[in-house]
Amino acid sequence: MTDQPSTVENPEIITLEEVPTAVVAGTVRMDELGSFFDRGFGAVARVVESQGMGFQEAPFGYYLGMPTDTVDLEVGYVTDRPITPEGDVVVSRLPGGEAAHATHVGPYEGLGAAYGELASWVGQQGRELGPVMWEVYTTEPTPETDPLTLRTELYWPLA
Repeated sequence: MTDQPSTVENPEIITLEEVPTAVVAGTVRMDELGSFFDRGFGAVARVVESQGMGFQEAPFGYYLGMPTDTVDLEVGYVTDRPITPEGDVVVSRLPGGEAAHATHVGPYEGLGAAYGELASWVGQQGRELGPVMWEVYTTEPTPETDPLTLRTELYWPLA
């Protein structure tokens, strides 16, 4: 049992449609995540806008496996159609199918614990998690943003 209050709201199992994305992909050390996200989001935004497309939702980070000292991931945006690849920005997708979904409320440093809570909840439902997961950053952090109010949507496809 932990003394920390839960930061996970409304866990549920949902069915998703596969969607096209524009991303920058890489294998990143954990201490370099912030700069990779900033660089990737900026590059994708420039390409998507230069091709006359809009964003379908907030930016995301798509983890292609469990993080260790490094993590394979894609950062970017959902688009309404595939982009033309340019520089480091390539076409990808977020998968469809059944997934566990919940909202994490609080600082990004709490995301690891939030995924742990979601994994525990999925196990209580008698289901198994797949090898990939992603998070959608619905609150844009600014210098004025209270980290305790950040909202991040968690998606973890089921096996």
